[in-house]
Amino acid sequence: MAVIKTAVFYLIAFFILQLIFLNIFHNLSWAASDNTCNLFKTIETNWGGQIRLQGSVSWQDKNSIYTSVDKKNPSCDADIDFRLKNTTYFTDHIYSTIHYENVMKGGDMQRKLHKLKRIHADSSSGTEPFTFFSLGDNTINDDKRFFNLTKIIKKARNHTIYHRLDRFSITFNPRWGTVRIGRQAVTWGNGLIFNPMDLFNPFAPTDIIRDYKIGDDMIYTDIPLKNTGNLQFLYVPGRNDSNGHITYSSSSTAGKFHISSGTTEFDIMAAHHFDDFITGVGSTGYFMDAAWRVNATVTFTDRETDFISIVANMDYSWVWLNKNIYGFMEFYFNGAGKNDISEAMSDPLLVQRLMRGDIFFPGRMYFASGAQIEINPLVNFYFTMINNIYDYSSIFQPRILWDMTENLQFTLGGNFYCGGKETEFGGFTIQNTDYMYSPLNSIYVWWTCFF
Repeated sequence: MAVIKTAVFYLIAFFILQLIFLNIFHNLSWAASDNTCNLFKTIETNWGGQIRLQGSVSWQDKNSIYTSVDKKNPSCDADIDFRLKNTTYFTDHIYSTIHYENVMKGGDMQRKLHKLKRIHADSSSGTEPFTFFSLGDNTINDDKRFFNLTKIIKKARNHTIYHRLDRFSITFNPRWGTVRIGRQAVTWGNGLIFNPMDLFNPFAPTDIIRDYKIGDDMIYTDIPLKNTGNLQFLYVPGRNDSNGHITYSSSSTAGKFHISSGTTEFDIMAAHHFDDFITGVGSTGYFMDAAWRVNATVTFTDRETDFISIVANMDYSWVWLNKNIYGFMEFYFNGAGKNDISEAMSDPLLVQRLMRGDIFFPGRMYFASGAQIEINPLVNFYFTMINNIYDYSSIFQPRILWDMTENLQFTLGGNFYCGGKETEFGGFTIQNTDYMYSPLNSIYVWWTCFF
């Protein structure tokens, strides 16, 4: 009952916010004119959203850290994700965007993670692997964001229910460009799997569904330059871990200059991200019928640990046996990574970046490739592979996507890891224990209903 009451409260607040916006602009328009409220008449509101149901089955290795708390194998889990979207156009130049999200998830893995956290809660080492992986808990929180728009409705031993506003912004489009203030998502860079230029809530390389990035509170400006390109600036305030205050060393300030020459485009980026100063360059273009992209960043730190990251990819589409086929390949060099997985896990600066979400894999060099085959206009087969070049361990991600109806989508897929002992994806020994951290092979099924 508490869950229903809290959800209803947020939905009511959601509608009230829209009424407040409408009332403000209604009053402004009447103040400007004694005649008909022309501004109020031009307001348009669009609604939409989706419901995604997910079920998964995963298997753990007999020496896995998860076995120390629960030997049940396989593990069954389920998620429900509800998203309600609203865009309100007040004028041709001003509009607001609000996305409400309600997530319910739970199952065997949640129970195992809960036990692991309880057992290892007194660990004082920030480099412990179970700390770095956050014990697999992907519950979103706003502890470090400017606004706390996330609330845990219920967190139990085997399930969690929370809701949040993932988008909450207002956009102004004056003649000279665009200004957006509030919770939003911005993507920079041209990586397909890895993206070192995308500093703000980037997708993980293993993310299959990439329809929505997690929103961040920021001020974003886009200024088009006539016949040249455009300039983008943003500021993302962040809170300090120790006292919760907004500090410069916990925030990000960045700018990007985009220009084009013929069919080739160029990006130049500079950013202050937490304690680092980052510069980046990128370019995209075409070689015959294939598209190519190259991005490189240099991260300057105050601890004599400067490093460079590079991603380069190429993709191509063709027809074979009357089937539309798309393929890509990508190389990624992570200057902050280590070739030896044990050395990586003992590097506190690397672990800090991994926990922060700046990078996702601790290795140094990766090769990724993928393909999409259109079996028929409603059914597509996808396959992605990520390989650690140094230790030869790999991730394989096959999946089938079926558009059942205009508004209903079905996905069946899996995540499979392989590699030798003491490798990134094959599994490695957790320091000072007899257990291993090894990624879980899994099979999942998703139903997504759009409205």
